[in-house]
Amino acid sequence: MKRRPFLFGGLLAAALAAAFVVARLLPTSGQAGAPPAAPGPDRNAALPVFTHTVKVQPLTERITATGTLRADESVDLVSELSGKVVAIEFEEGTRVQRGAVLLKIDDSELRAQLARAQSRVSLARAQAERQKQLGVGVGTTQEALDAALSEVRVLEAEAEVVASQLAKTVLRAPFDGLIGLRYVSEGAFLTPATRIATLQKIDPIKVEFAVAERHLDRIQRDGKVQISVAGVDGPIAGEIYAIEPRVDMDTRMLRLRARAPNSAGRVLPGGFATVELPLREIPDAIMVPADALVPGLNQQQVYVIEQGRAQPRTVATGIRSTREVQILSGLQSGEVVITSGQLQLRPGMPVQAVPREESAAAPGARSS
Repeated sequence: MKRRPFLFGGLLAAALAAAFVVARLLPTSGQAGAPPAAPGPDRNAALPVFTHTVKVQPLTERITATGTLRADESVDLVSELSGKVVAIEFEEGTRVQRGAVLLKIDDSELRAQLARAQSRVSLARAQAERQKQLGVGVGTTQEALDAALSEVRVLEAEAEVVASQLAKTVLRAPFDGLIGLRYVSEGAFLTPATRIATLQKIDPIKVEFAVAERHLDRIQRDGKVQISVAGVDGPIAGEIYAIEPRVDMDTRMLRLRARAPNSAGRVLPGGFATVELPLREIPDAIMVPADALVPGLNQQQVYVIEQGRAQPRTVATGIRSTREVQILSGLQSGEVVITSGQLQLRPGMPVQAVPREESAAAPGARSS
């Protein structure tokens, strides 16, 4: 019985000591020398952002296609006859005129055949003339006269065949153009399968390309195009001159050909080209930077500034270019759209427009 007051007194002393320690470790807010609490983020501070003022401007709808450059005229030069090459009259890589002699084949045998044919023609004509002088029913018959005249016509035709073959021993340029590398030498034996060289007319130059069939009703012959070729400074202006009258069943593409001047020979056939084709002019289009769009699951949005605060706006988009997007609905001319920091924006959030020069000092801003 005497030990209970002693135990109660010990517990009370321990409790008082613990309370004193806690009071020392946790000073009250009014105690002198206590460190101030760290300030929290200011939710009313405006977020610096880049902006763009919406304006109405003309817009040209364009499509870009890849194409292949082709010569205006191109041919592999071959001989129609077999024979030995006796003369080569052209220099590789030079321009030649239509009708210029390029190559000669040995024609000695054909010349002999032509002389023989011409001699037989002369003899047949003399015999036919004697038959006429004798007269039908006097010294000859109509049948003999007809046979003599027929022999003359047959021999003349045979002489013309030989003369035609003789003409083919001389190879001439079929059109003005640039002749390429030659693949034969003097003394070589040619056949109709032997390629001698290539001849190409590269001024003007052609480009063949294809566009989707949905553009068919907006493509016209004589339409202007811009042709870009690697290694050539600046685009080349061209014009559509032919449209394939059917759509490719495998690709559903429509093939076109355009022609462009190439007097300086800056581009060569076989090269790769990029063709830009304007389709229509829109005089009052609303364009915004592509950075202003905030893609959603089923819709597109932009943030506009209304009374210093960011507000989302659902828009419908149209034509896209490299840096801009056409807005079909949802924006009006004069409104200000935000082009940076959209991930940090919330509806009604205060924002402050800053010029591009202050990009380094604009939190959350990104360059477009």
